[in-house]
Amino acid sequence: MNRTEKADLVDSLRTTFEGSEVVVITHQTGLTVTEVEGLRSNVRAAGAGYKVTKNRLARLALQGTRYENLSDLFTGPTSVTTSTDPVAAAKVIVEFANKNDKVTIVGGGLGERKLNIDEIKALAKTPSIDESRAKLVGLLQTPASRMVGVLAAPAGQIARVLKAHSEQSE
Repeated sequence: MNRTEKADLVDSLRTTFEGSEVVVITHQTGLTVTEVEGLRSNVRAAGAGYKVTKNRLARLALQGTRYENLSDLFTGPTSVTTSTDPVAAAKVIVEFANKNDKVTIVGGGLGERKLNIDEIKALAKTPSIDESRAKLVGLLQTPASRMVGVLAAPAGQIARVLKAHSEQSE
């Protein structure tokens, strides 16, 4: 890799870090090509990004970003999972790490806050933005549907009473 390729990679990583709400750093050893492709596929499906990085270049890319405090985590065979959704990257990488012991979560960052392994696992248990929106819409719709049922019930009861009364008089 020549100097210009390295500079381009650093710029690309810096852009990725600047556009991400969450960064999860992992160590991976011994992953097969099929496992890496499966992980990348899961990450993409969640709307996140996954990159295997060169530590020195990643540390250079972190300089001047809000994730600069994560540079000490870049040792060994490192990969980075990022996303604009604060939960997506954590959720997909924790799920994969639980199934595959070749991936170890080292740490991460949420905004300017450095996260340890337990905090990343807790973040992964948090509902995603889409799940939260769906729950909120469900909560907002529930009272309206109940009110319609309550308002319709007396009219239905009156109709049944009138029908029963008319059947008795016949």
